Amino acid sequence: MSLPLNRRTALRLGLAGATAGLLSTTALPALASDREEARDVLAQASSIYQKLKADPEFSMMPRYVERARAVMIFPRLIKGGFILGGEGGDGVLLVRDDAGRWSAPAFFSLAAASLGLQIGGQVSEVVLTIMNDGALDAILRDNFKLGADASIAVGPIGKGLEAGTTSNLEEDIYAFSKSQGLYGGASAEGAAIVEAEGYNTAFYGEGATAEDIVLHGRHDTDQADALRQALGS
Repeated sequence: MSLPLNRRTALRLGLAGATAGLLSTTALPALASDREEARDVLAQASSIYQKLKADPEFSMMPRYVERARAVMIFPRLIKGGFILGGEGGDGVLLVRDDAGRWSAPAFFSLAAASLGLQIGGQVSEVVLTIMNDGALDAILRDNFKLGADASIAVGPIGKGLEAGTTSNLEEDIYAFSKSQGLYGGASAEGAAIVEAEGYNTAFYGEGATAEDIVLHGRHDTDQADALRQALGS
């Protein structure tokens, strides 16, 4: 399944490769199509999650989702470059409350860069299961940084179980990833997951923050119903 590469992801990936730095959606100029692109990210996330859930290679993933405090889905994580490499994509975060209900989705971005002898390109569909409040809090309050090779699994189909870590946290997040394409050379280290404030504002309205969306229930959308149903209670 081929998904369109939105302009923010393309710009972030290109600039990451050129500057070997981390960029968030908030650093990019405002685009009139932010709301439409946010809708596309949510629709793609729902489609990708349901596809992976039905894939026998990912039969263990629903068990981790059942135990997870939150889930983050990147439907199209792009990695590529020639000499200078970059990795980037947009996704959604949903949090489960004490009653087992899933929140509305908040939008996040992943960006990284690497420098070294490398060539090729790769597209990955990634589901991150966030297993506890500590990891969730780190994502919401910090620029959450993944360790080297923790953002995607290696190979055309990765059943995941690569751990991402942050301050004082180990093996709190598990990544399930399905990849297409080949990529050789240095991998992106220090990948940062940051709130996509532009998408959250465009989708929910001025002042919408990830914390308000996923923890305080101040925003909602029926466009996430299919995804929430697929995640289960």
